[in-house]
Amino acid sequence: MNFNQATEIYKKNPTVENLNKVAKELLTEMTLKEKIRLMQGHAMGVTIKNTLTKGRYYNGEAYPAGGCKRLGIPPVLFTDGPRGIVMKKCTCFPVSMLRGATFDDELEYEVGKVFAREASALNANLFGGVCINLLRNPMWGRAQESYGEDPFLLGKMGVALTKAMQESGIIACPKHYALNSIEDLRFSVDAKADERTLHEVYLPHFKKCIDAGAMSIMGAYNKVNGTYCCENKELLTDILRDKWGFEGFALSDFLYGIYDAARSVKAGMDMEMPYYFRYALLNYKLKKGELTQEDIDLSALRILKALIKTLPEYKSRSKSVILSKEHTQLARYVAGKGTVLLKNENKTLPVESGKKIAVVGRYADKVNVGDHGSSNVYSPYTVTAYEGIKNRFGQSNVTVYNGCDTVKAMQAVKDCEYIVACVGSDWLQEGEFLVNLGNVKKKPKGSGGDRADLRIPREDVELIKALSKTGKKLIVNIMGGSAYVIKEWTDLADSILFSFYSGLEGGNALADVLSGDVNPGGKLPFTIAFNDTDYPPFLHIADKEREIDYGYYHGYTLFDKKSIEPQYPFGYGLSYTDFEISDCSVYKKENVLEVTATVKNIGDADGDEVVQVYVSSENKEEDRPVKLLKGFKRVTVKTGETAVAEISVELDDIKFYDPENGDWKLDKSYVVFVGTDSKNVKAISKVEF
Repeated sequence: MNFNQATEIYKKNPTVENLNKVAKELLTEMTLKEKIRLMQGHAMGVTIKNTLTKGRYYNGEAYPAGGCKRLGIPPVLFTDGPRGIVMKKCTCFPVSMLRGATFDDELEYEVGKVFAREASALNANLFGGVCINLLRNPMWGRAQESYGEDPFLLGKMGVALTKAMQESGIIACPKHYALNSIEDLRFSVDAKADERTLHEVYLPHFKKCIDAGAMSIMGAYNKVNGTYCCENKELLTDILRDKWGFEGFALSDFLYGIYDAARSVKAGMDMEMPYYFRYALLNYKLKKGELTQEDIDLSALRILKALIKTLPEYKSRSKSVILSKEHTQLARYVAGKGTVLLKNENKTLPVESGKKIAVVGRYADKVNVGDHGSSNVYSPYTVTAYEGIKNRFGQSNVTVYNGCDTVKAMQAVKDCEYIVACVGSDWLQEGEFLVNLGNVKKKPKGSGGDRADLRIPREDVELIKALSKTGKKLIVNIMGGSAYVIKEWTDLADSILFSFYSGLEGGNALADVLSGDVNPGGKLPFTIAFNDTDYPPFLHIADKEREIDYGYYHGYTLFDKKSIEPQYPFGYGLSYTDFEISDCSVYKKENVLEVTATVKNIGDADGDEVVQVYVSSENKEEDRPVKLLKGFKRVTVKTGETAVAEISVELDDIKFYDPENGDWKLDKSYVVFVGTDSKNVKAISKVEF
């Protein structure tokens, strides 16, 4: 039997049992050397070629692993994400955090289809861009790569991306498994979490992606409860395989994810990426008796199952799909939909056509699409804020000053009526760990990694203060990966937008929002606090500690539990219109709660509203969150009209983990809330079980 024959047999009867049978038959055709090769990354040649001839190091082409020419078994061909396809020059979409702010998993599915098309056009068959680590503290430098602070939101968005990939014949790879949300200490930090916290807070979104069909998963660098993730049997076997029934394979985080080949393989780590280093010793470990033939067979079998199940749906695409108008316009559309309007005093926005606008600040006319690490997408162009506003309002109506010098900024704005101040962060202040010289209070410029401060730079604040005294309409546009503490200056701005890192069409999308061509409907995927100390503890490189307790509460659940008032709650976002939610109801069915709500647009502009469903347990005997997000639906409603939002809440999603028996249970009574953010909710029904 060869690979093509195996896939044909599987396609005729695509069951779990048949997949296992066919993969085992194919495995018997392989030699030990071929099985071991299946477990190894082979990207060294690609890396050297890109470095020497193309001036690019990371993922210039798909990174190969495994494969067996004799039996026609194709290699795994890895491409990174999650802003788009990292190889060559592809469409740079907004970062995942902005896409999380859309609260629109159907839209994320469409984004995933674009990613799949561009990946297949460059011959990749595994997408390492389903990034679903939970945002615990906004200090985390790679927060931009994830969808927010809430496990349910992470799960819904991750599932959408997973399905889009797997249905297109691309192996979806959720990462980084697990508890990976401190960047500078990612190689040494030990994240501690009890069993209930693991299952209810830090793992459910990974399980949802596995249940949705993901056939690979990437281990993280950090330790969990004292053991490195890539050799953590509890994570990789006891939970992933035994509890969740995962049929696919696990691959290591790149370069330094594996310390000992035998420990990793026995724990359930199937493939070392992107090169074989520790796994070069697999045959040696076999001879020493540290591994058995059964250990190798089990890992090879998992890889074969992922290939047999997924690759028959793979369709090679023409390179002409890359950066097509359809793709770049979707990137622009998503950027507009995810922009969050935090403040709009006296309806400052939208700006009327013909008005004079000054675009100022460090990012007024600067490419700023996010991290320059493994998620960097090398698009051939990026529309800056100034360019987009100039395109929409006309060059004669728009002036620009790219910097923070208040004297120069005052000169630039003297003849305008509106000021758009572009502030926040870039890849120098937050992102993947690159060159960090010691990050605690004073962070060296250009170090990347975790944030040193939860405030925007002091020069940005001074610029806002100066501009607020001009008497002109001041619009502050925040660029960044996650929450900032902004209480110091919010009263000085007439309007505040949070546009995150908005991709190659970000400037045009910003202009769409400023002009009212797009009514922003984005909602905060995180909580904006009044104080740094309102968030959970965080560790920096300069701290002596390398252990941290990942407690049960964080984000809005922590704010609710401790009665901390946020400045802007999770799920918050304004619109250019107003909505009224009424006629809410809950119907209990066998496995779901069907929630319906009528949304009426009572304002004077068409727009989107996100109906959010929170559920609260009435169990007073055990520790329970005040409420948890368990459903959402984004609806578009024209002015004067109504729409009905229908939201299904799975009963499995409202269960709580019982560590005594290692299972999930329903409480006897719950209250269902409907609203538009985590603070603005109303109890609509009690449900008994």
